[in-house]
Amino acid sequence: MLGKGVVGGGGGTKTPKPSFVSYVRPEEIHTNEKEVTEKEVTLHLLPGEQLLCEASAVLKYVQEESCQRGVCGRLVCTDFKIAFLGDDEPALDNAETQFKNKIIGENDITLHCVDQIFGVFDEKKKSLFGQLKKYPEKLIIHCKDLRVFHFCLRYTKEEEVKRIVSGIIHHTQAPKLLKRLFLFSYAAAAQSIIATSPKDHTVMFDTLKDWCWELERTKGNVKYKAVSVNEGYRICERLPAYFVVPTPLPEEDVRRFQGHGIPIWCWSCHNGSALLKMSALPKEQDDVILQIHKSFLDGIYKIIHRPPYEIVKTEDLSSNFLSLQEIQTAYSKFKQLFLIDNSTEFWDTDIKWFSLLESSSWLDIIRRCLKKAIEITECLEAQNVNVLLLEENASDLCCLISSLVQVMMDAHCRTKTGFQSLIQKEWVMGGHCFLDRCNHLRQSDKEEVPVFLLFLDCVWQLVHQFPPAFEFTETYLTVLSDSLYIPIFSTFFFNSPHQKDTNMGRESLDTQSKPLTPLTVWDWSVQFEPKAQTLLKNPLYVEKPKLDKGQRKGMHSKHRRQLSLPLTQPKSSPKRGFFREETDHLIKNLLGKRISKLINSSDELQDNFREFYDNWHSKPTDYHGLLLPHIEGPEIKVWAQRYLRWIPEAQILGGGRVATMSKLIEMMEEVQSLQEKIDERHHSQQRLQAEAPCLLRNSARLSSLFPFALLQRHSSKPILPTSGWKALGDEEDLAKREDEFVDLGDV
Repeated sequence: MLGKGVVGGGGGTKTPKPSFVSYVRPEEIHTNEKEVTEKEVTLHLLPGEQLLCEASAVLKYVQEESCQRGVCGRLVCTDFKIAFLGDDEPALDNAETQFKNKIIGENDITLHCVDQIFGVFDEKKKSLFGQLKKYPEKLIIHCKDLRVFHFCLRYTKEEEVKRIVSGIIHHTQAPKLLKRLFLFSYAAAAQSIIATSPKDHTVMFDTLKDWCWELERTKGNVKYKAVSVNEGYRICERLPAYFVVPTPLPEEDVRRFQGHGIPIWCWSCHNGSALLKMSALPKEQDDVILQIHKSFLDGIYKIIHRPPYEIVKTEDLSSNFLSLQEIQTAYSKFKQLFLIDNSTEFWDTDIKWFSLLESSSWLDIIRRCLKKAIEITECLEAQNVNVLLLEENASDLCCLISSLVQVMMDAHCRTKTGFQSLIQKEWVMGGHCFLDRCNHLRQSDKEEVPVFLLFLDCVWQLVHQFPPAFEFTETYLTVLSDSLYIPIFSTFFFNSPHQKDTNMGRESLDTQSKPLTPLTVWDWSVQFEPKAQTLLKNPLYVEKPKLDKGQRKGMHSKHRRQLSLPLTQPKSSPKRGFFREETDHLIKNLLGKRISKLINSSDELQDNFREFYDNWHSKPTDYHGLLLPHIEGPEIKVWAQRYLRWIPEAQILGGGRVATMSKLIEMMEEVQSLQEKIDERHHSQQRLQAEAPCLLRNSARLSSLFPFALLQRHSSKPILPTSGWKALGDEEDLAKREDEFVDLGDV
């Protein structure tokens, strides 16, 4: 399942279930109540967190093979999380506790992280929701971070079973009101903690100054301007208070259709071309209104097409790309591959795992997203044309594609601070509906679409293919995906900046009540200690060297050529004029009419794309320049650390990329030591650059899915399917060849 080194064993015979039955209740094992009390683990509550219900004498199963091992303890439910407090949890050594989340424990599940709840009735698994007439003897919880928890309630008092099961179902499955989220309770109770929280350098894009800074950084301030026309959300609640538009665009046009039909700036390329986005005008049937819309769009495009603006190419993501339904369906199938109840189920599905993976289409969707981003990059970089992304509200696929293009083209977005600022700009301020897309309120399953997770998966493909180009690691991306479901951070819990400001009291007319100031997810010290945070930073990343003015002047033309490789011939403006062709098609798109083609034919687009793609990959990679990922079938891989980290059978102890990283760090330290002996003047600087997480220094004890799976007990299930044993010889012969590579291609 994980590559050439692991061969699936789905063909093995099932181990018979143990026949031994214990008639001793777990609480009867303890000789006296005093001993039980001493072993009870204390429940740690966050500021504003309240205990809702609990049950004692609950067994948390650790399932492996057909044997069921469990830890006895209490199962509790608060208004923030479900937690299991074991009476006799095994002690972890120092290495295992260094990457510990300070907010969410190993046996904690935030209420927003619960995906599905199942009950076992007479060994039959059924989905649980609403009011129950009969309560299960076993509770199974599937989490959105793909953990699976099994709790045995057979020895729990009946009243406690009813209370804990009903409480968990109600607080995780029932629809909620926004103001009832734990986010507000925590923000109100932890104001002193939040006030003293250290500020990082992430640009939040909540002020006009932030947008002006970004314009200056990308040299876009020549053709574009930051506007405050929506300050106080007077025009549109969907848009942020401040954003960037073409300089000649009158503010009256922004007001006319509440921000719809307005080209909004995303990013400027070094050659002057820019990436823009636009939300479609409302669909109308009235011919008079349609004519008004057409006239309005005509005026908009006359403004942005005349010099100094480049030709505009449109990309209609609503009709010519993925649908949200496709993404939702694909991920629903894909995640089932990793929600494994036990190791027997894992091995049963292993032999058909790749077929199931392909049928989910999730990797194909990732490939299509990366391909679309490369096509847009080719337009900006090689053809030197502006690209306008079109979508109904410009808040889903626009966010995804514009962010991917910037990660590929702008090295600043591959730094930790730059990447966080990119998410703030394109997703948070761009109006991505995190509240609906993550279904935090449980009000509509149809609206739950993992668009942001798809973006992180696409970025992981780039990180995996070009590790030295990124300041952050795959561990950073994994914990960022987990943070989607932690309701003490406001970053991913609102649909728009207006919704956040209104509900946090910033837009309130009541001057006596102070507005709440919630935490942002970018303060990683809230979740991790400094030593654990080192695992979020890539020790192999080297910052781009800063040149002095003389060097910069001499290298300018060379730098432009290097970024622009490979160039195709820029296209001249059509003789018939822009409006006779492109604008008419675009207006028909925005008004909900069908069209056949946009500017270029599909064949021409394919040829340009292939030439651009092949030429770039034929040259050495500049990790501080343009990055184009490999998108051929085998190159798009499963994000193993996120999706497989809770499955012990999928781990390679002392192997994988962790072992490679450990060896590289050893080499870095050796080079550092030699460099210090050669040049003492660079002692402190070199030491800082080569600083690496000490956790990686003993790779033989670590899992390939480190740091989430550290010293997991390896499954005793045979790696080879039993159907292939006879072809390999008897057991004695197989035992002698255990260190020998065996090719099962012909078995």
